[in-house]
Amino acid sequence: MSSRPPEATLLDDVRARLATGRTGAGAAVRDAVRDSGRVLGSDALHDLERAARAELTGAGPLQALLDAPDVTDVLVNGPDDVWVDRGAGLERHPVHLGPAAAVRALAVRLAALGGQRLDDACPTVDARLPDGTRLHAVLEPLAENGAVISLRVLRNRALTLDELVVSGGLPARWAGLLGTLVRRRANILISGGTGTGKTTLLAALLSLVPHDERVVTVEEARELRPTHPHVVHLAARRANVEGVGVVDLADLVRNALRMRPDRIVLGECRGAEVREVLMAMNTGHDGGLATLHANSVEVVPARLEALAGLAGMSREAVAAQSAGALDVVLHLRRSRGVRHLAQIGLVGRTPGGELEVRTAARWEGAGPCEDQPRAWAELQERYGPC
Repeated sequence: MSSRPPEATLLDDVRARLATGRTGAGAAVRDAVRDSGRVLGSDALHDLERAARAELTGAGPLQALLDAPDVTDVLVNGPDDVWVDRGAGLERHPVHLGPAAAVRALAVRLAALGGQRLDDACPTVDARLPDGTRLHAVLEPLAENGAVISLRVLRNRALTLDELVVSGGLPARWAGLLGTLVRRRANILISGGTGTGKTTLLAALLSLVPHDERVVTVEEARELRPTHPHVVHLAARRANVEGVGVVDLADLVRNALRMRPDRIVLGECRGAEVREVLMAMNTGHDGGLATLHANSVEVVPARLEALAGLAGMSREAVAAQSAGALDVVLHLRRSRGVRHLAQIGLVGRTPGGELEVRTAARWEGAGPCEDQPRAWAELQERYGPC
């Protein structure tokens, strides 16, 4: 049997030094190399220090995956059951995380980095790591085979609409329309399922907002990083271990109204805060944007009714507020491994007064766009030639 590489043995020594809590990553690496009597080149020292920092402030053996530019999600189902999403669907990655106890310890350490507790008394956690990565973890016995870890990568740069066109996420014909919607201050709702690119499209649209406008974003956890010089980020706060101190999305939307915003942006409509957003858009705060989980533009009214019902709004009130507040729905799908803008819908009311979203155009992610003549003509009449 071959012996372990020297760098692997050194890393074990570094881990032991870090576990004492008396030294940082850089010092632990230098001390370990000095005491071992080995001579390492600058590249080897750099790799060892990077691995040590991953142990101290990162995701340990998963950090290299999170650092890969094309990875959006890293999912751990067990010590030898790790999956990554590079934008084309999940694929298994050959990495061994050690015994089940090591996976649990990793989950607990990541939760602590995010300022959250994870143990037998609190076996689930949703947190944000220092680099912005979103963490969700579940411990046994809730997860049958041990700790389950889900990591969503936060990218530091917003994509442009042109880049979305090149990547197949947006038909070139629609790029100009989206820019017009932003410039003319349409209130836009972006819908889609999990992982369809709602936040990516939202950040791209926010990057088109004129630079003399103040943008205030409200999110459960910060994900939006648009290319814009004047963005104020507000993030919700969970209750502490005593069960106090919570600040929810509805509270933050109300506060955003007092911050002289030119645009109010809700990262995701999840519950009663939809009432606050609709009220804001109906009282002069146009040009707002929000995202919503939905399967198609046609079911957006039902989703809005369900969420607004949590705030005590009747169906008639939801229809009146939504039709007056929202202009356009942009719906995203993921098919054949590609996230793409699939539908553009116009918000309005039926002759009977019910809320509806009519499809103005469709795109299957390849080939020509399919326009719905009457709704498309109305879209052009409202916002100019598309």
